[in-house]
Amino acid sequence: MTSGHTVTITPGTEHVEVTLGDQVLASSDRPKLLDETGLPRRYYLPREDVRMDLLTPTSFHTTCPFKGEASYWSATVDGEVHDGIVWAYEEPIEAATDIAGHLSFYPERVTITVDGEPLG
Repeated sequence: MTSGHTVTITPGTEHVEVTLGDQVLASSDRPKLLDETGLPRRYYLPREDVRMDLLTPTSFHTTCPFKGEASYWSATVDGEVHDGIVWAYEEPIEAATDIAGHLSFYPERVTITVDGEPLG
């Protein structure tokens, strides 16, 4: 790990809802809160709380030295494809195993509310 760079993952009890237009993409009361040096808090939601039926895997992958390889999905809502708006570390490195089986959404591309308050 790079000196001074930290990734902290903690279980949360906040109610997190993700919408795109009028469509709810995810709703969870058991997010994992990921705080990483220099980045805004990310909310990782259990796969079971995400509408996977609205998501299509992409072939795009990125690698983070602090979490591992990320996979991405696009969402189709009202016939429109929103490319790569959600990601997950399906097999994260050991330091980030707590987010395995969880997905996170780009807050600038969907609406994320935490306990009823929009992120922003």
